[in-house]
Amino acid sequence: MQVEGAVDGVYVSFESFPGVHLALERLDPQQGTLHPELRAVQEVDLGDGVTVERATVFVPQGKLTHFLDRITQYVETADAARPRNRELVDRVQAVRAASIEALWTDPPAEFPEPGQLFWWEAWLRWRDGNEVSRFRTFASATGLRTGSRGLGFGDRTVLLVEATVDQLASAVDVLDDLAELRRPHDPTQFLAETDAIEQAAWIDDLADRLEPADPEAPTVCVIDSGVYQEHPLLQASLPREDCHAADPSWPVYDDRGHGTEMAGLALYGDLGQALASPQLLRLRHRLESVKLLPPLPQQNAPDLYGAVTAAGTSRAEVQAPDRRRVYSLAVTAPVATSTNGAAAPAASGQPSSWSASLDALAAGRSVLANEDGLVFLDDADHAAKRLFIVSAGNVRSWYPGDEHLDRSDLEPVEDPAQAWNVLTIGAYTEMDTMTGAAADFAGWTPWAPRGELSPFSRTSVAFSRVWPIKPDVVLEGGNVARSPDGTTFDTPANLQLLTTNAPLGTTRLLTTIHATSAATSQAAALSASVMAEYPALWPETVRALIVHSAEWTPAMKARFQAEKKKAPRIALRRRYGMGVPDLARATRSATDALTLIAQDTIRPFAEGTMREIHYHDLPWPTGVLADLGEAQVRLRVTLSYFIEPNPGRRGWQRRYSYASHGLRFDLRRATESKAEFQKRINAKALAEDELRATSSNDTGEWFFGPDHQRAPGSLHTDIWFGSAADLAQRGALAVFPVTGWWKENKARDRSDAGARYAMILSIETPDLDADVWTPVAQQINVPLTVTTAT
Repeated sequence: MQVEGAVDGVYVSFESFPGVHLALERLDPQQGTLHPELRAVQEVDLGDGVTVERATVFVPQGKLTHFLDRITQYVETADAARPRNRELVDRVQAVRAASIEALWTDPPAEFPEPGQLFWWEAWLRWRDGNEVSRFRTFASATGLRTGSRGLGFGDRTVLLVEATVDQLASAVDVLDDLAELRRPHDPTQFLAETDAIEQAAWIDDLADRLEPADPEAPTVCVIDSGVYQEHPLLQASLPREDCHAADPSWPVYDDRGHGTEMAGLALYGDLGQALASPQLLRLRHRLESVKLLPPLPQQNAPDLYGAVTAAGTSRAEVQAPDRRRVYSLAVTAPVATSTNGAAAPAASGQPSSWSASLDALAAGRSVLANEDGLVFLDDADHAAKRLFIVSAGNVRSWYPGDEHLDRSDLEPVEDPAQAWNVLTIGAYTEMDTMTGAAADFAGWTPWAPRGELSPFSRTSVAFSRVWPIKPDVVLEGGNVARSPDGTTFDTPANLQLLTTNAPLGTTRLLTTIHATSAATSQAAALSASVMAEYPALWPETVRALIVHSAEWTPAMKARFQAEKKKAPRIALRRRYGMGVPDLARATRSATDALTLIAQDTIRPFAEGTMREIHYHDLPWPTGVLADLGEAQVRLRVTLSYFIEPNPGRRGWQRRYSYASHGLRFDLRRATESKAEFQKRINAKALAEDELRATSSNDTGEWFFGPDHQRAPGSLHTDIWFGSAADLAQRGALAVFPVTGWWKENKARDRSDAGARYAMILSIETPDLDADVWTPVAQQINVPLTVTTAT
């Protein structure tokens, strides 16, 4: 066929010698009206570390002599000291007619299989403004489906097209507009505002290559507004019998849309990535739904949220009592104010009836919340402990002149995100470009730089220092765009994530989502993935692994590194948590990054005094570390446990009387004997109200330190930096109890039942050729020593 406006010509592929780069500027002469034009460049891996560069050039009819003349000139002057055109010719190993594969600029291994119907990104070069029209004319004539919206990138326009390799290869023969072909890397920008028919095609494609998890797999229980269970991407992972409502008189369907948006992220993470991949998708977890919000226009009374949440979790557990699950809660309540306008106690981090209910539920208690506090309806059960993933809450408005970090630092996390036992999720963003934004946002700029806190995210910078550090970690929550004059803020689709949509007044089944709600659902998916990988891990341990796997982005790390004192570092941690978690780090040990996990139970008190201290003799790679000498290494320690909240509200003013107990850790010093280590820890454990000596005379350095970092909350993590030789002598760690209401109220002390904890240690030897994993793998059955504090 012939397409009007197309230019006749051929695609030619130039390939370099191994390890040599082509003279690309000489392949793109840009002389005259019609000239050879460089379209695509690939680096091709031939194996064994050998790479060549391959460039695809469109040569208009009659212009091939441009290169033939230069090759002839080179041959004629080959005997000269400097042959003509040697910069061009010397680098070229092979020249051949290019196939469609030559326009593919993604990794060659990802090129679609013959006959596979595939969505492509067709990158069209700008020539006369009619490129998209010509391509759509070709697609219509050949029966191909194209996306309804194109994206402009300077001298390129990107259009989605669904075709097989052979179908698209015919376009190369008739169109000179093609510059590159790629797989769709971010369909969010294309699909967020496209029509329902095109969205349905993408959804059907994913549904056809979807393999749901087994019925026995872990679930993410979405506590929200209900879920649209009939959604094609949710239905196979969410049976009707797993849809519940906290109040049995409520319908279980989603009448607000938020719960369905959360469900998509909780099952897939960023749905855009799942849609873009052509591969079979095997899910590792499933979904449950608990409707927490009543049908509109009803609203729950703020002081009833604790009771409603408890009722909702109970309904899911009655339906499937033995199921492993993660509870995802992205519904928060704004911090209340008193009659004089001052912030309520929760604004400083103090517990509320809702947050205390979550703490009790996480600890394995069934509760009833009333005006006097909590009523425990049963004894705590280790098997009933629960992992709650809770959003930090959102900053909802900004004003001209605002700095987004200042605004986030001033707005405290919302109720119930201050709960001790939950994993609290803030938001950061990697979305820092307006490429692909709708025309309405021309000239707008993203507010937060790449890797920074999202403008939506709240923090605990304003909390009293005696209350927990929140958020614990941050995940992608999108960005905010500012108008050119800086007076208006908005959230275009290109700065958000793609997820499932409940068809409330629309037939479109995909939409976008942002803020800490989106981050929370992704964290829930991550937690369920860890549960699927390691079924024997406790909820306390899964929480610890998520935090332990987190790393600060370069933007965050630069702020931490600029602070030499520990107090400012704590303020930064109250903004960023421990950074961005990663599934690979949470579930794997590499040879240069060893992770040790211990799950144990301690009995903290007896008759108002300290009872037990646990000493862990660690399977340390002593020989490897000693051989590394003064090389700098990093040790990271995370301790996670669930406290029981004091039932009486009058006990919520002080952390020592709110939490049943506290646990702390300490590492043996390089110069200490085992007896000296135990003597020092015994003295620290007996110190009244945690007023104990620090390890300031210790070698190496804790990044946060025991005085500042390890006290608040029920999850403690710190990072030690020092020499490998020093760390080689530190192969023992102690876990010991500190005061709480169990100790102060002997009649209600539940120490005999034991308090579970998870301890995680990792040694990292970055940039060093050292195997720290194998020596530890050879050590098994490392003993735990339990001593009584005296």
